[in-house]
Amino acid sequence: MLEVADILRDHGAAWRRANAGHVSLGQLKVMSAIERCRTAALGGHVARCENETCAHTVIAYNSCRNRHCPKCQGAAAREWLAEREADLLPVPYFHVVYTLPAQIADIAYQNKAVIYDLLFKASAETTLTIAADPKHLGARIGVLSVLHTWGSALTHHPHVHMIVPGGGLSPDGSTWIACRPNYFLTVEVLSALFRRLFLEMLVAAHDAGRLHFFGDHSRLADKAAFKAYLRPLREIDWVVYAKEPFAGPRQVLRYLSRYTHRIAISNRRLVSADANGVAFKYKDYRLDGPARYKTMTLATNEFIRRFLIHVLPKGFHRIRYYGFLTSQRRAKNIAHIRGLLAVPLIPIDDIKALNAKPEEPKPPEQPCPCCGGNMRIIETFQRGQQPKHRATPIAPKIRVDTS
Repeated sequence: MLEVADILRDHGAAWRRANAGHVSLGQLKVMSAIERCRTAALGGHVARCENETCAHTVIAYNSCRNRHCPKCQGAAAREWLAEREADLLPVPYFHVVYTLPAQIADIAYQNKAVIYDLLFKASAETTLTIAADPKHLGARIGVLSVLHTWGSALTHHPHVHMIVPGGGLSPDGSTWIACRPNYFLTVEVLSALFRRLFLEMLVAAHDAGRLHFFGDHSRLADKAAFKAYLRPLREIDWVVYAKEPFAGPRQVLRYLSRYTHRIAISNRRLVSADANGVAFKYKDYRLDGPARYKTMTLATNEFIRRFLIHVLPKGFHRIRYYGFLTSQRRAKNIAHIRGLLAVPLIPIDDIKALNAKPEEPKPPEQPCPCCGGNMRIIETFQRGQQPKHRATPIAPKIRVDTS
């Protein structure tokens, strides 16, 4: 299967030379990590089947574990989901999305850390404030927010996905206040407050000298020019929408497994890469039905550029929690809410045990692909080294024509 790593290995060096001086250190590190992922450059281990009559041997190279690598997010997502499963409540969950206008996205590319952070803060404050208003819900809610910076065609499209339990704690914390069935909060009210809060925070960041502008946007360093740039944005509707509530906690987990550790493009969306460019599948959200699924071809240089614009600043947290889900008191709040809902708190080890089937023997952690036996590590090797043992050759598949 074609991978992003293949494209970077084949064309990354030439792209770096052509764009020398215009590539950040963070982007260079991401390219290097993906290019070396699961190769001898990162070391690895050799495993052999314990069944002596089989003795199947495989070489496994270490992964880069970079959060922008398409191959490394599956394991990270599974680990994260196992921890979050214990936080689920027996209530409906809602999905709310906050999107920045294109004019803000344009300057966000030059000020990622600041504007992405403001997007988190403004959207969270908006949701918590409206939910706490007695005219709406009158409760202290919990929010899980995930930042995405891309559109389906790899364009720069910053937005936040929120997963919100359908209700919250009363102001004194003594009761659970549930949302109305199939209804969370009025999106028009959320949109208006989000627009006001974000623009206030953005102007304050500009006044404090936290924003920087280059190229065509250099003029925005001037306060008057910046306010004029923002003026039309005060008159338009900002996109905030709420999707249908999830059918239950398990649907929430399935959704989270797709969204929390997603990157700009997965390997399975790649179609081909050749001298004409890179072809990949995308969705045209302006259309409905099968017609929305299309294939786009970009010049290789442009594909790499679009992929790298979604590299996040070092240390930037793209998953954040607010309200009663804040990390400091999450466990206590979940236990308290379960008590109010008369639902016992189930430890995560017990949840895993319930999901297991004790009547069946536990399968080996690394089953042999040939006989299903246990694979045992017989050698480890360091970065840049070659293993002493050889992998068992894979027998070629022989096609038998029965026609």
